[in-house]
Amino acid sequence: MATAGEVLNAFDNIRRAQHAGVYAPHKPLLILLALGRVQRGEPRMVEFSEVDAPLRALLGEFGPSSAAKSRHYPFWHLATDGRGALWDLNGPKDVLTRPAGATPSLGELRRRHIAGGFATDIDAALRQTPGLLQDVARRVLDAYFPATLHADIAAAVGLDLEQPPQAADSAGADARYADAPVRRRDPSFRERVLRAYEYRCCVCGFDLRIGHAPAGLEAAHIQWHQFGGPDIEPNGLSLCALHHKLFDLGVFTIEPSEYRVTFSQHAISGGRGMSGELQYHGRAIHAPQRSELLPASEYLLWNASGPFKRPARPVARAKPRAKR
Repeated sequence: MATAGEVLNAFDNIRRAQHAGVYAPHKPLLILLALGRVQRGEPRMVEFSEVDAPLRALLGEFGPSSAAKSRHYPFWHLATDGRGALWDLNGPKDVLTRPAGATPSLGELRRRHIAGGFATDIDAALRQTPGLLQDVARRVLDAYFPATLHADIAAAVGLDLEQPPQAADSAGADARYADAPVRRRDPSFRERVLRAYEYRCCVCGFDLRIGHAPAGLEAAHIQWHQFGGPDIEPNGLSLCALHHKLFDLGVFTIEPSEYRVTFSQHAISGGRGMSGELQYHGRAIHAPQRSELLPASEYLLWNASGPFKRPARPVARAKPRAKR
């Protein structure tokens, strides 16, 4: 059985998209789906046909617009990740002996009954080391998704993230293996962004305070921190908790020429008039105090081509909103 450190190292060596900053959640969502199966005591190996529908649904909800079309890629390519120690494949020899880049099609994975699952020693450690599975899940969530989506993703894959009492691994070391170096967040980012937007949601104007403290306001990264987005005001938006969640889900984005809120065609509001969320579609955001703090186009373009669920709803030309 692998030690906790070996397990976490294997997950840390998962390859990301070839281009830095590209939002491709296929592998982490498949891993989280597989972790949920392990936690429920399901068999180690599972045929692609059994995970195809839930993986497609996950990518439809938490991935970019076209992600579901390539959902079979992680099932095949995880076998070469984690220095080859993370994921096993079972199936006909003529398929498994192909070069790693010769990815079978969706239909072929189903038709040839290709099965996948965590390597035997990894699977055993996840099942037998208390708390390790939750540590891995949180590590994957932290590395690939903003905190606004963690609970929703965990629920969608059936993962319980509650930490059980810890136990030592087989080598006697603490199962809570020391985290690998990560890029630290600037703790002043939230305050700087909220101050730039005068402590109100730049979409709806929400500005509730409890005493002197703003309530329900959050600083959202336009280009996610997990994908190289810096902790600077031009990469931040002051959003209420609701609009932060919708923004990270790709329900709307901000177009870069006139800073208009642009909703996805996939977003359907029950109240389509002025009482529904779509009332903000086409409106310019509340501007920050200084023009140099406006969202930078490079980060807005990343968001529009990544988390945002294309296509966008058409927008009539809008006049900038005057500051209050």
